[in-house]
Amino acid sequence: MNIGLLGYGKMGKTIERLALERQHNIVLRVDQPSNTIDFNNVDVAIDFSLPNAAVSNIKSAIDAGVPIISGTTGWLDSYSEVVDYCQLKNGSFLYASNFSLGVNIFFEINRTLAMLMGGLKDYSVTMEEIHHTQKLDAPSGTAISLAEQIIENTDYEDWKLDEEADHSIPITAKRIAKTPGTHSVTYNSEVDTLQISHEAHNRDGFALGAIIAAEWIQNKKGVFDMKDVLNIG
Repeated sequence: MNIGLLGYGKMGKTIERLALERQHNIVLRVDQPSNTIDFNNVDVAIDFSLPNAAVSNIKSAIDAGVPIISGTTGWLDSYSEVVDYCQLKNGSFLYASNFSLGVNIFFEINRTLAMLMGGLKDYSVTMEEIHHTQKLDAPSGTAISLAEQIIENTDYEDWKLDEEADHSIPITAKRIAKTPGTHSVTYNSEVDTLQISHEAHNRDGFALGAIIAAEWIQNKKGVFDMKDVLNIG
């Protein structure tokens, strides 16, 4: 499989290393935002760029008829626009806030726990996410996904960053050097505390999940997520 990397930072380089180990080829590397990307010989594009480049990258790949996997966060206010564009162009697009296989299983645990806790009014929920100091957005896309799952299954109405408010889930975001990513969801009452968490040890899990998604999307049309890749639900 010939892979194009849109974004060639630490994550792009990790994807390259693991893709080569899986006998794939890297035929395109885009390190800076560009409106003229040459997708010739690219079988699938993987986007880990910047929020201000993601939408353009995704649309360019769709225009070229190239399936695209995106793990860039911070641009989701345009997600519906991109979905509509992909469907209009009969393209292939897969977005995930986190490609780690463990995190996607964690998502399902979080959803199930929220359903169980939704009717227990004595418990309040808080969230914490910790990432490396170079991460630009806060809270993380993964934390937002976790919060949205809780909101869908409880009486909470939204989330707040570093702030407590009625009917809102408070999310604490910390930035610590050399921390790949930790997410915790805590339900607390006067009598006990229940907590679930996921801690990444390195970037390899995120990169491997993106490559597996790129392998999976070959010869498929539509808009997908990691639940499709893992056949969950």
